[in-house]
Amino acid sequence: MNKDFKPHWIFDDISIDWNELAHLYKIAPLGNKNPDDLKIAFSNSMYKCFVYDGTILIGVGRAIADGVDVSYLCDVAVHPEYQRCGIGKQIVRKLLEFSTGYNKILLFSSMGKEPFYSKLGFDKMTTAMAIFKNRERVLEMGLIEKGNGL
Repeated sequence: MNKDFKPHWIFDDISIDWNELAHLYKIAPLGNKNPDDLKIAFSNSMYKCFVYDGTILIGVGRAIADGVDVSYLCDVAVHPEYQRCGIGKQIVRKLLEFSTGYNKILLFSSMGKEPFYSKLGFDKMTTAMAIFKNRERVLEMGLIEKGNGL
């Protein structure tokens, strides 16, 4: 990483290399994501941020929004060599800027990242509920409490 790099921002997905994006999620590490699925997810998101250092994709984030009531920030990832440089914070702030005026701005945090998001103005919810495709996996990870799920 060039310490004096000047990030280049893109706010649409027209020229995105979906394989490169899948690789970023893998090394971030935020799991294995299928490039075709990423293309669909980002195409259906109202707001998106892609951050580059030259030709290297170093950060990404998106928000699913309805235009007035709710904006859901998700899939924020930063290249390991650029973590702790403020890129993640800049991505979240840009998505918050895009979401100004919404009644609710939500996000789903990775475990242990709650303090990071708290510093950016997010409050921890006490009533959030979820249904996951792979319930057993998220139970094992400690992301949900065992309840009366389906």
